[in-house]
Amino acid sequence: MSQPGTESSGQRILVVDDDPALAEMLQLVLRKERFITDWCSSGTAALPAFEKFRPDLILLDLMLPGLSGIEVCREIRRVSGTPIIMLTARSDTHDVVAGLEAGADDYVSKPFKSKELVARIRARLRQPLDSAPEADLMTVGDITVDVRAHQVTRDGEEISLTPLEFDLLVALARRPHEVFSRDLLLQEVWGYRHAADNRLVNVHVQRLRSKIERDPEHPSIVITVRGVGYRAGDGGEEDR
Repeated sequence: MSQPGTESSGQRILVVDDDPALAEMLQLVLRKERFITDWCSSGTAALPAFEKFRPDLILLDLMLPGLSGIEVCREIRRVSGTPIIMLTARSDTHDVVAGLEAGADDYVSKPFKSKELVARIRARLRQPLDSAPEADLMTVGDITVDVRAHQVTRDGEEISLTPLEFDLLVALARRPHEVFSRDLLLQEVWGYRHAADNRLVNVHVQRLRSKIERDPEHPSIVITVRGVGYRAGDGGEEDR
């Protein structure tokens, strides 16, 4: 493993990639942007590295010796909502969706431009905007969203969401009568637009529904408006 940088913003990024040259390049770029970095080269080493380093974000290669990136992602998601950006040489829909379904927040296809990667990292690490006092507590169907506490509850019991899933729910709940296109959700939740790529939104909506809907097959909180996008429901509607 490499030694963490000495001067940084204080935000820590763990690079998990079996290509030493790429990992070194990534760390140089990230340290220049004043991040603290650490690196491991296998899926097997990733979980101990995560426990020891406690990163604020993980750059995780899809193809790794030992545990695959998808397996690593699943294991981390069992215990943490730390943002994960997948690094993949594969643009195949199945591989990308598998990574997102495992819990990755975003993905970047190799080769990638350093500026684009840094922009995506900053988007995931950005601090949430302060909300107006009247928007601190919202109700969507039978769940309550406490923005300041970053908490979602149903009947007093907390529902565990990743930071990105929480941001997605809040974006919809704040404007309950608006239908959000996938492009608009990409801009508001992820902080940028992907050219003709709606897989990020579709997969994360399904992940969110699996946690907050009583019946994810017949959602009543996150409603699909076919041909347009998604909107918040009132708890009594089904997907249409």
